[in-house]
Amino acid sequence: MPKPAPATLETICNKVLSYYPEAKLDLINKAYAYAAEAHHGQLRSSGDPYMVHPTAVAQTLADLHLDIPSIVTGLLHDTVEDTHATLDGIEKEFGKDVRELVDGVTKLSQISFRTSEEKQAENFRKMVIAMAKDIRVILVKLADRLNNMRTLEHLSPSKQRIIAQETLDIYAPIANRLGISWVKIELEDLCLRYLHPDVYYKLAQKVTKTKREREKYIEEVSEILDEKLKEYDIQATVTGRAKHFHSIFKKMERRTVEFEQLYDLIAFRIVVDNITECYKSLGVIHATYKPVPGRFKDYIAMPKANAYQSLHTTVIGPHGERVEIQIRTQDMHQIAEGGIAAHWKYKEGKFDFRARENVEWVNRLLEWHKDLSDPNEFLETVKIDLFAEDVFVFTPQGEVKQLPHGATPIDFAYAVHTDVGNKCVGAKVNGKIVPLKYRLKSGDTIEIVTSPSQTPSKDWLKLVISSRAKAKIRSFIKEQERSRALKLGREILEKALRPYGISLNKIEKSGELLKAAQDVKYRSEVHLFIGLGYGRITPDSIVNRVVPKELIEKKLQSQKAEEDQSFLKRVFSAAKKRSEARNAITVANLDDVLIRFARCCSPLPGDSIIGFITRGRGVTIHTSNCTKAIDNDAERKVDVRWNIQNAGQVRRHVKLRVLSLDQPGLLATMSQAITASGVNISSAHIRTTKDRKAIAVFDIEVGDLSQLERVASSLESKKGVISVERVKT
Repeated sequence: MPKPAPATLETICNKVLSYYPEAKLDLINKAYAYAAEAHHGQLRSSGDPYMVHPTAVAQTLADLHLDIPSIVTGLLHDTVEDTHATLDGIEKEFGKDVRELVDGVTKLSQISFRTSEEKQAENFRKMVIAMAKDIRVILVKLADRLNNMRTLEHLSPSKQRIIAQETLDIYAPIANRLGISWVKIELEDLCLRYLHPDVYYKLAQKVTKTKREREKYIEEVSEILDEKLKEYDIQATVTGRAKHFHSIFKKMERRTVEFEQLYDLIAFRIVVDNITECYKSLGVIHATYKPVPGRFKDYIAMPKANAYQSLHTTVIGPHGERVEIQIRTQDMHQIAEGGIAAHWKYKEGKFDFRARENVEWVNRLLEWHKDLSDPNEFLETVKIDLFAEDVFVFTPQGEVKQLPHGATPIDFAYAVHTDVGNKCVGAKVNGKIVPLKYRLKSGDTIEIVTSPSQTPSKDWLKLVISSRAKAKIRSFIKEQERSRALKLGREILEKALRPYGISLNKIEKSGELLKAAQDVKYRSEVHLFIGLGYGRITPDSIVNRVVPKELIEKKLQSQKAEEDQSFLKRVFSAAKKRSEARNAITVANLDDVLIRFARCCSPLPGDSIIGFITRGRGVTIHTSNCTKAIDNDAERKVDVRWNIQNAGQVRRHVKLRVLSLDQPGLLATMSQAITASGVNISSAHIRTTKDRKAIAVFDIEVGDLSQLERVASSLESKKGVISVERVKT
């Protein structure tokens, strides 16, 4: 790989003036002198003066058309970490903007990704925060890493592999996400050189061997394309190139073939004046050469996440060679090469680097940073939603569908039509039956198998990725549950009216039911039935409005005469529990509603809680982080809170799992610790493990979360106890 010419202060200044003629270069000259003095006497691993590195970094930043503070930071980025210079001194000489940039780059340089997975995830989080504060920080770091990769041969093989792997995992994807294709390509090729040197040098040898033949082919095809386009009055610039080494390596790896078996190693680029001519050029090319089915991608109509736009097609060119052709406008070409920097403009002499479109993806990262407390979950989300490309798949008719990475056939079905998604029972990908959890790949052709009897399942929400599919599934489930609630509510009211000899149909026709519904704030009988089905309202509140009082009194007297003592006890016991639950919980906008606590998470006073209306069972209370609650329909969610005065009066069952050493007397010690806290043990289950550990699960009754925490703390303090955790089923 040829090395770029050595950077100098003169080349940096000339480059800046080429894209910013009004630039004042005094600060760059001053920064160069400051850095040269600070690094005086220091040498690189190559033996060169250290100053060659910051100069090269600044040159790369100028190649990216960055602003003066960024280039000054490139010259100064190592001074605080490696010399006597301080941030206060830099601010005094170069201003607050440069100080913050140098500080950000210094902190990034101290982040290591060569650690445990958990530490790596947390360090990536720190990088995101730095990027969100000022996107220029990561651009300076990319330029720094590019120069380090260019001079990596001077380090030991073990360090070369470590740095190359980190670059491939972290920095090349970031360059790609920023749309800086030339930086991404060079980083990937350099990584291949040090991670798979045997592959790299074999490829280099084979590519060099075919260079003359390839250049002749490129010249031949370029002339043909140019002539064909001119026939249709299309002014275009046609260029050809061989694909870069890492791209070739990935093709060989993906297809499990040798270099000689690859036929699409040459790509041509056609740059035209406007979008109309892009599509016109595509027609000319397809009329000239036979297109390869399934190899057309319209990134103009559907731009990539990094704003890249082009038409891609693969055709059978001269001599039967497969040729990839990219068609774009000049503006698209600038964005494809320069990425994020192509959007930036100077405003009143200052670089508008904070423009919303430039940092939108970083803002998304920052939102995930706030929402996801687990570093590993955060890193996984970033890998899926940020670095991976969208997939482009085909209907059996050849229509292209763009879906997010990780999409399944269900996502595709909903992208085709809502009815297709709702009736989906299976799928064929490239002619083969696949499960609904299959992850689609670009180029796949999908045929959806439907059935009139199929309906969406709540489990589908765990399979789909696209927001459209999730919204449609939730909408169907919500409507389905609404229909069930309507039916159930009608049955509940019919059953409640039956002992009084009153027909539900009769009071509907007479208008009595509508009046009763409106009395309890429902606008129609249908909405009343749904409210009854969801447990928002009790049937007694309607019975008391439509049944004559004398019939109600007569029925009550009859019931009292028939009920025996045991029945009364059960009624009073159930009523007491419901009363205790209602007293412990306050539900927003709902009065006299049944309350039940979910067994899956056993919420305690003090836990953060959420409530969901459940058909025929009132409101079910879950802890906020309960996995089953998260899967519930958000439309049924109601605001709930603990009634502090009454919540602690209710004793609730909760399980504690204690891992301890298997030693005599420890069970008695743990039991004493629990009872000493004023807590009753309902049951205990103990088992031992092969490695001489004991696992005890205690079912205890506590008043609130603070009492549970005191019990757990008391247990943890006992010698021989390894861990104590609350069990949620």
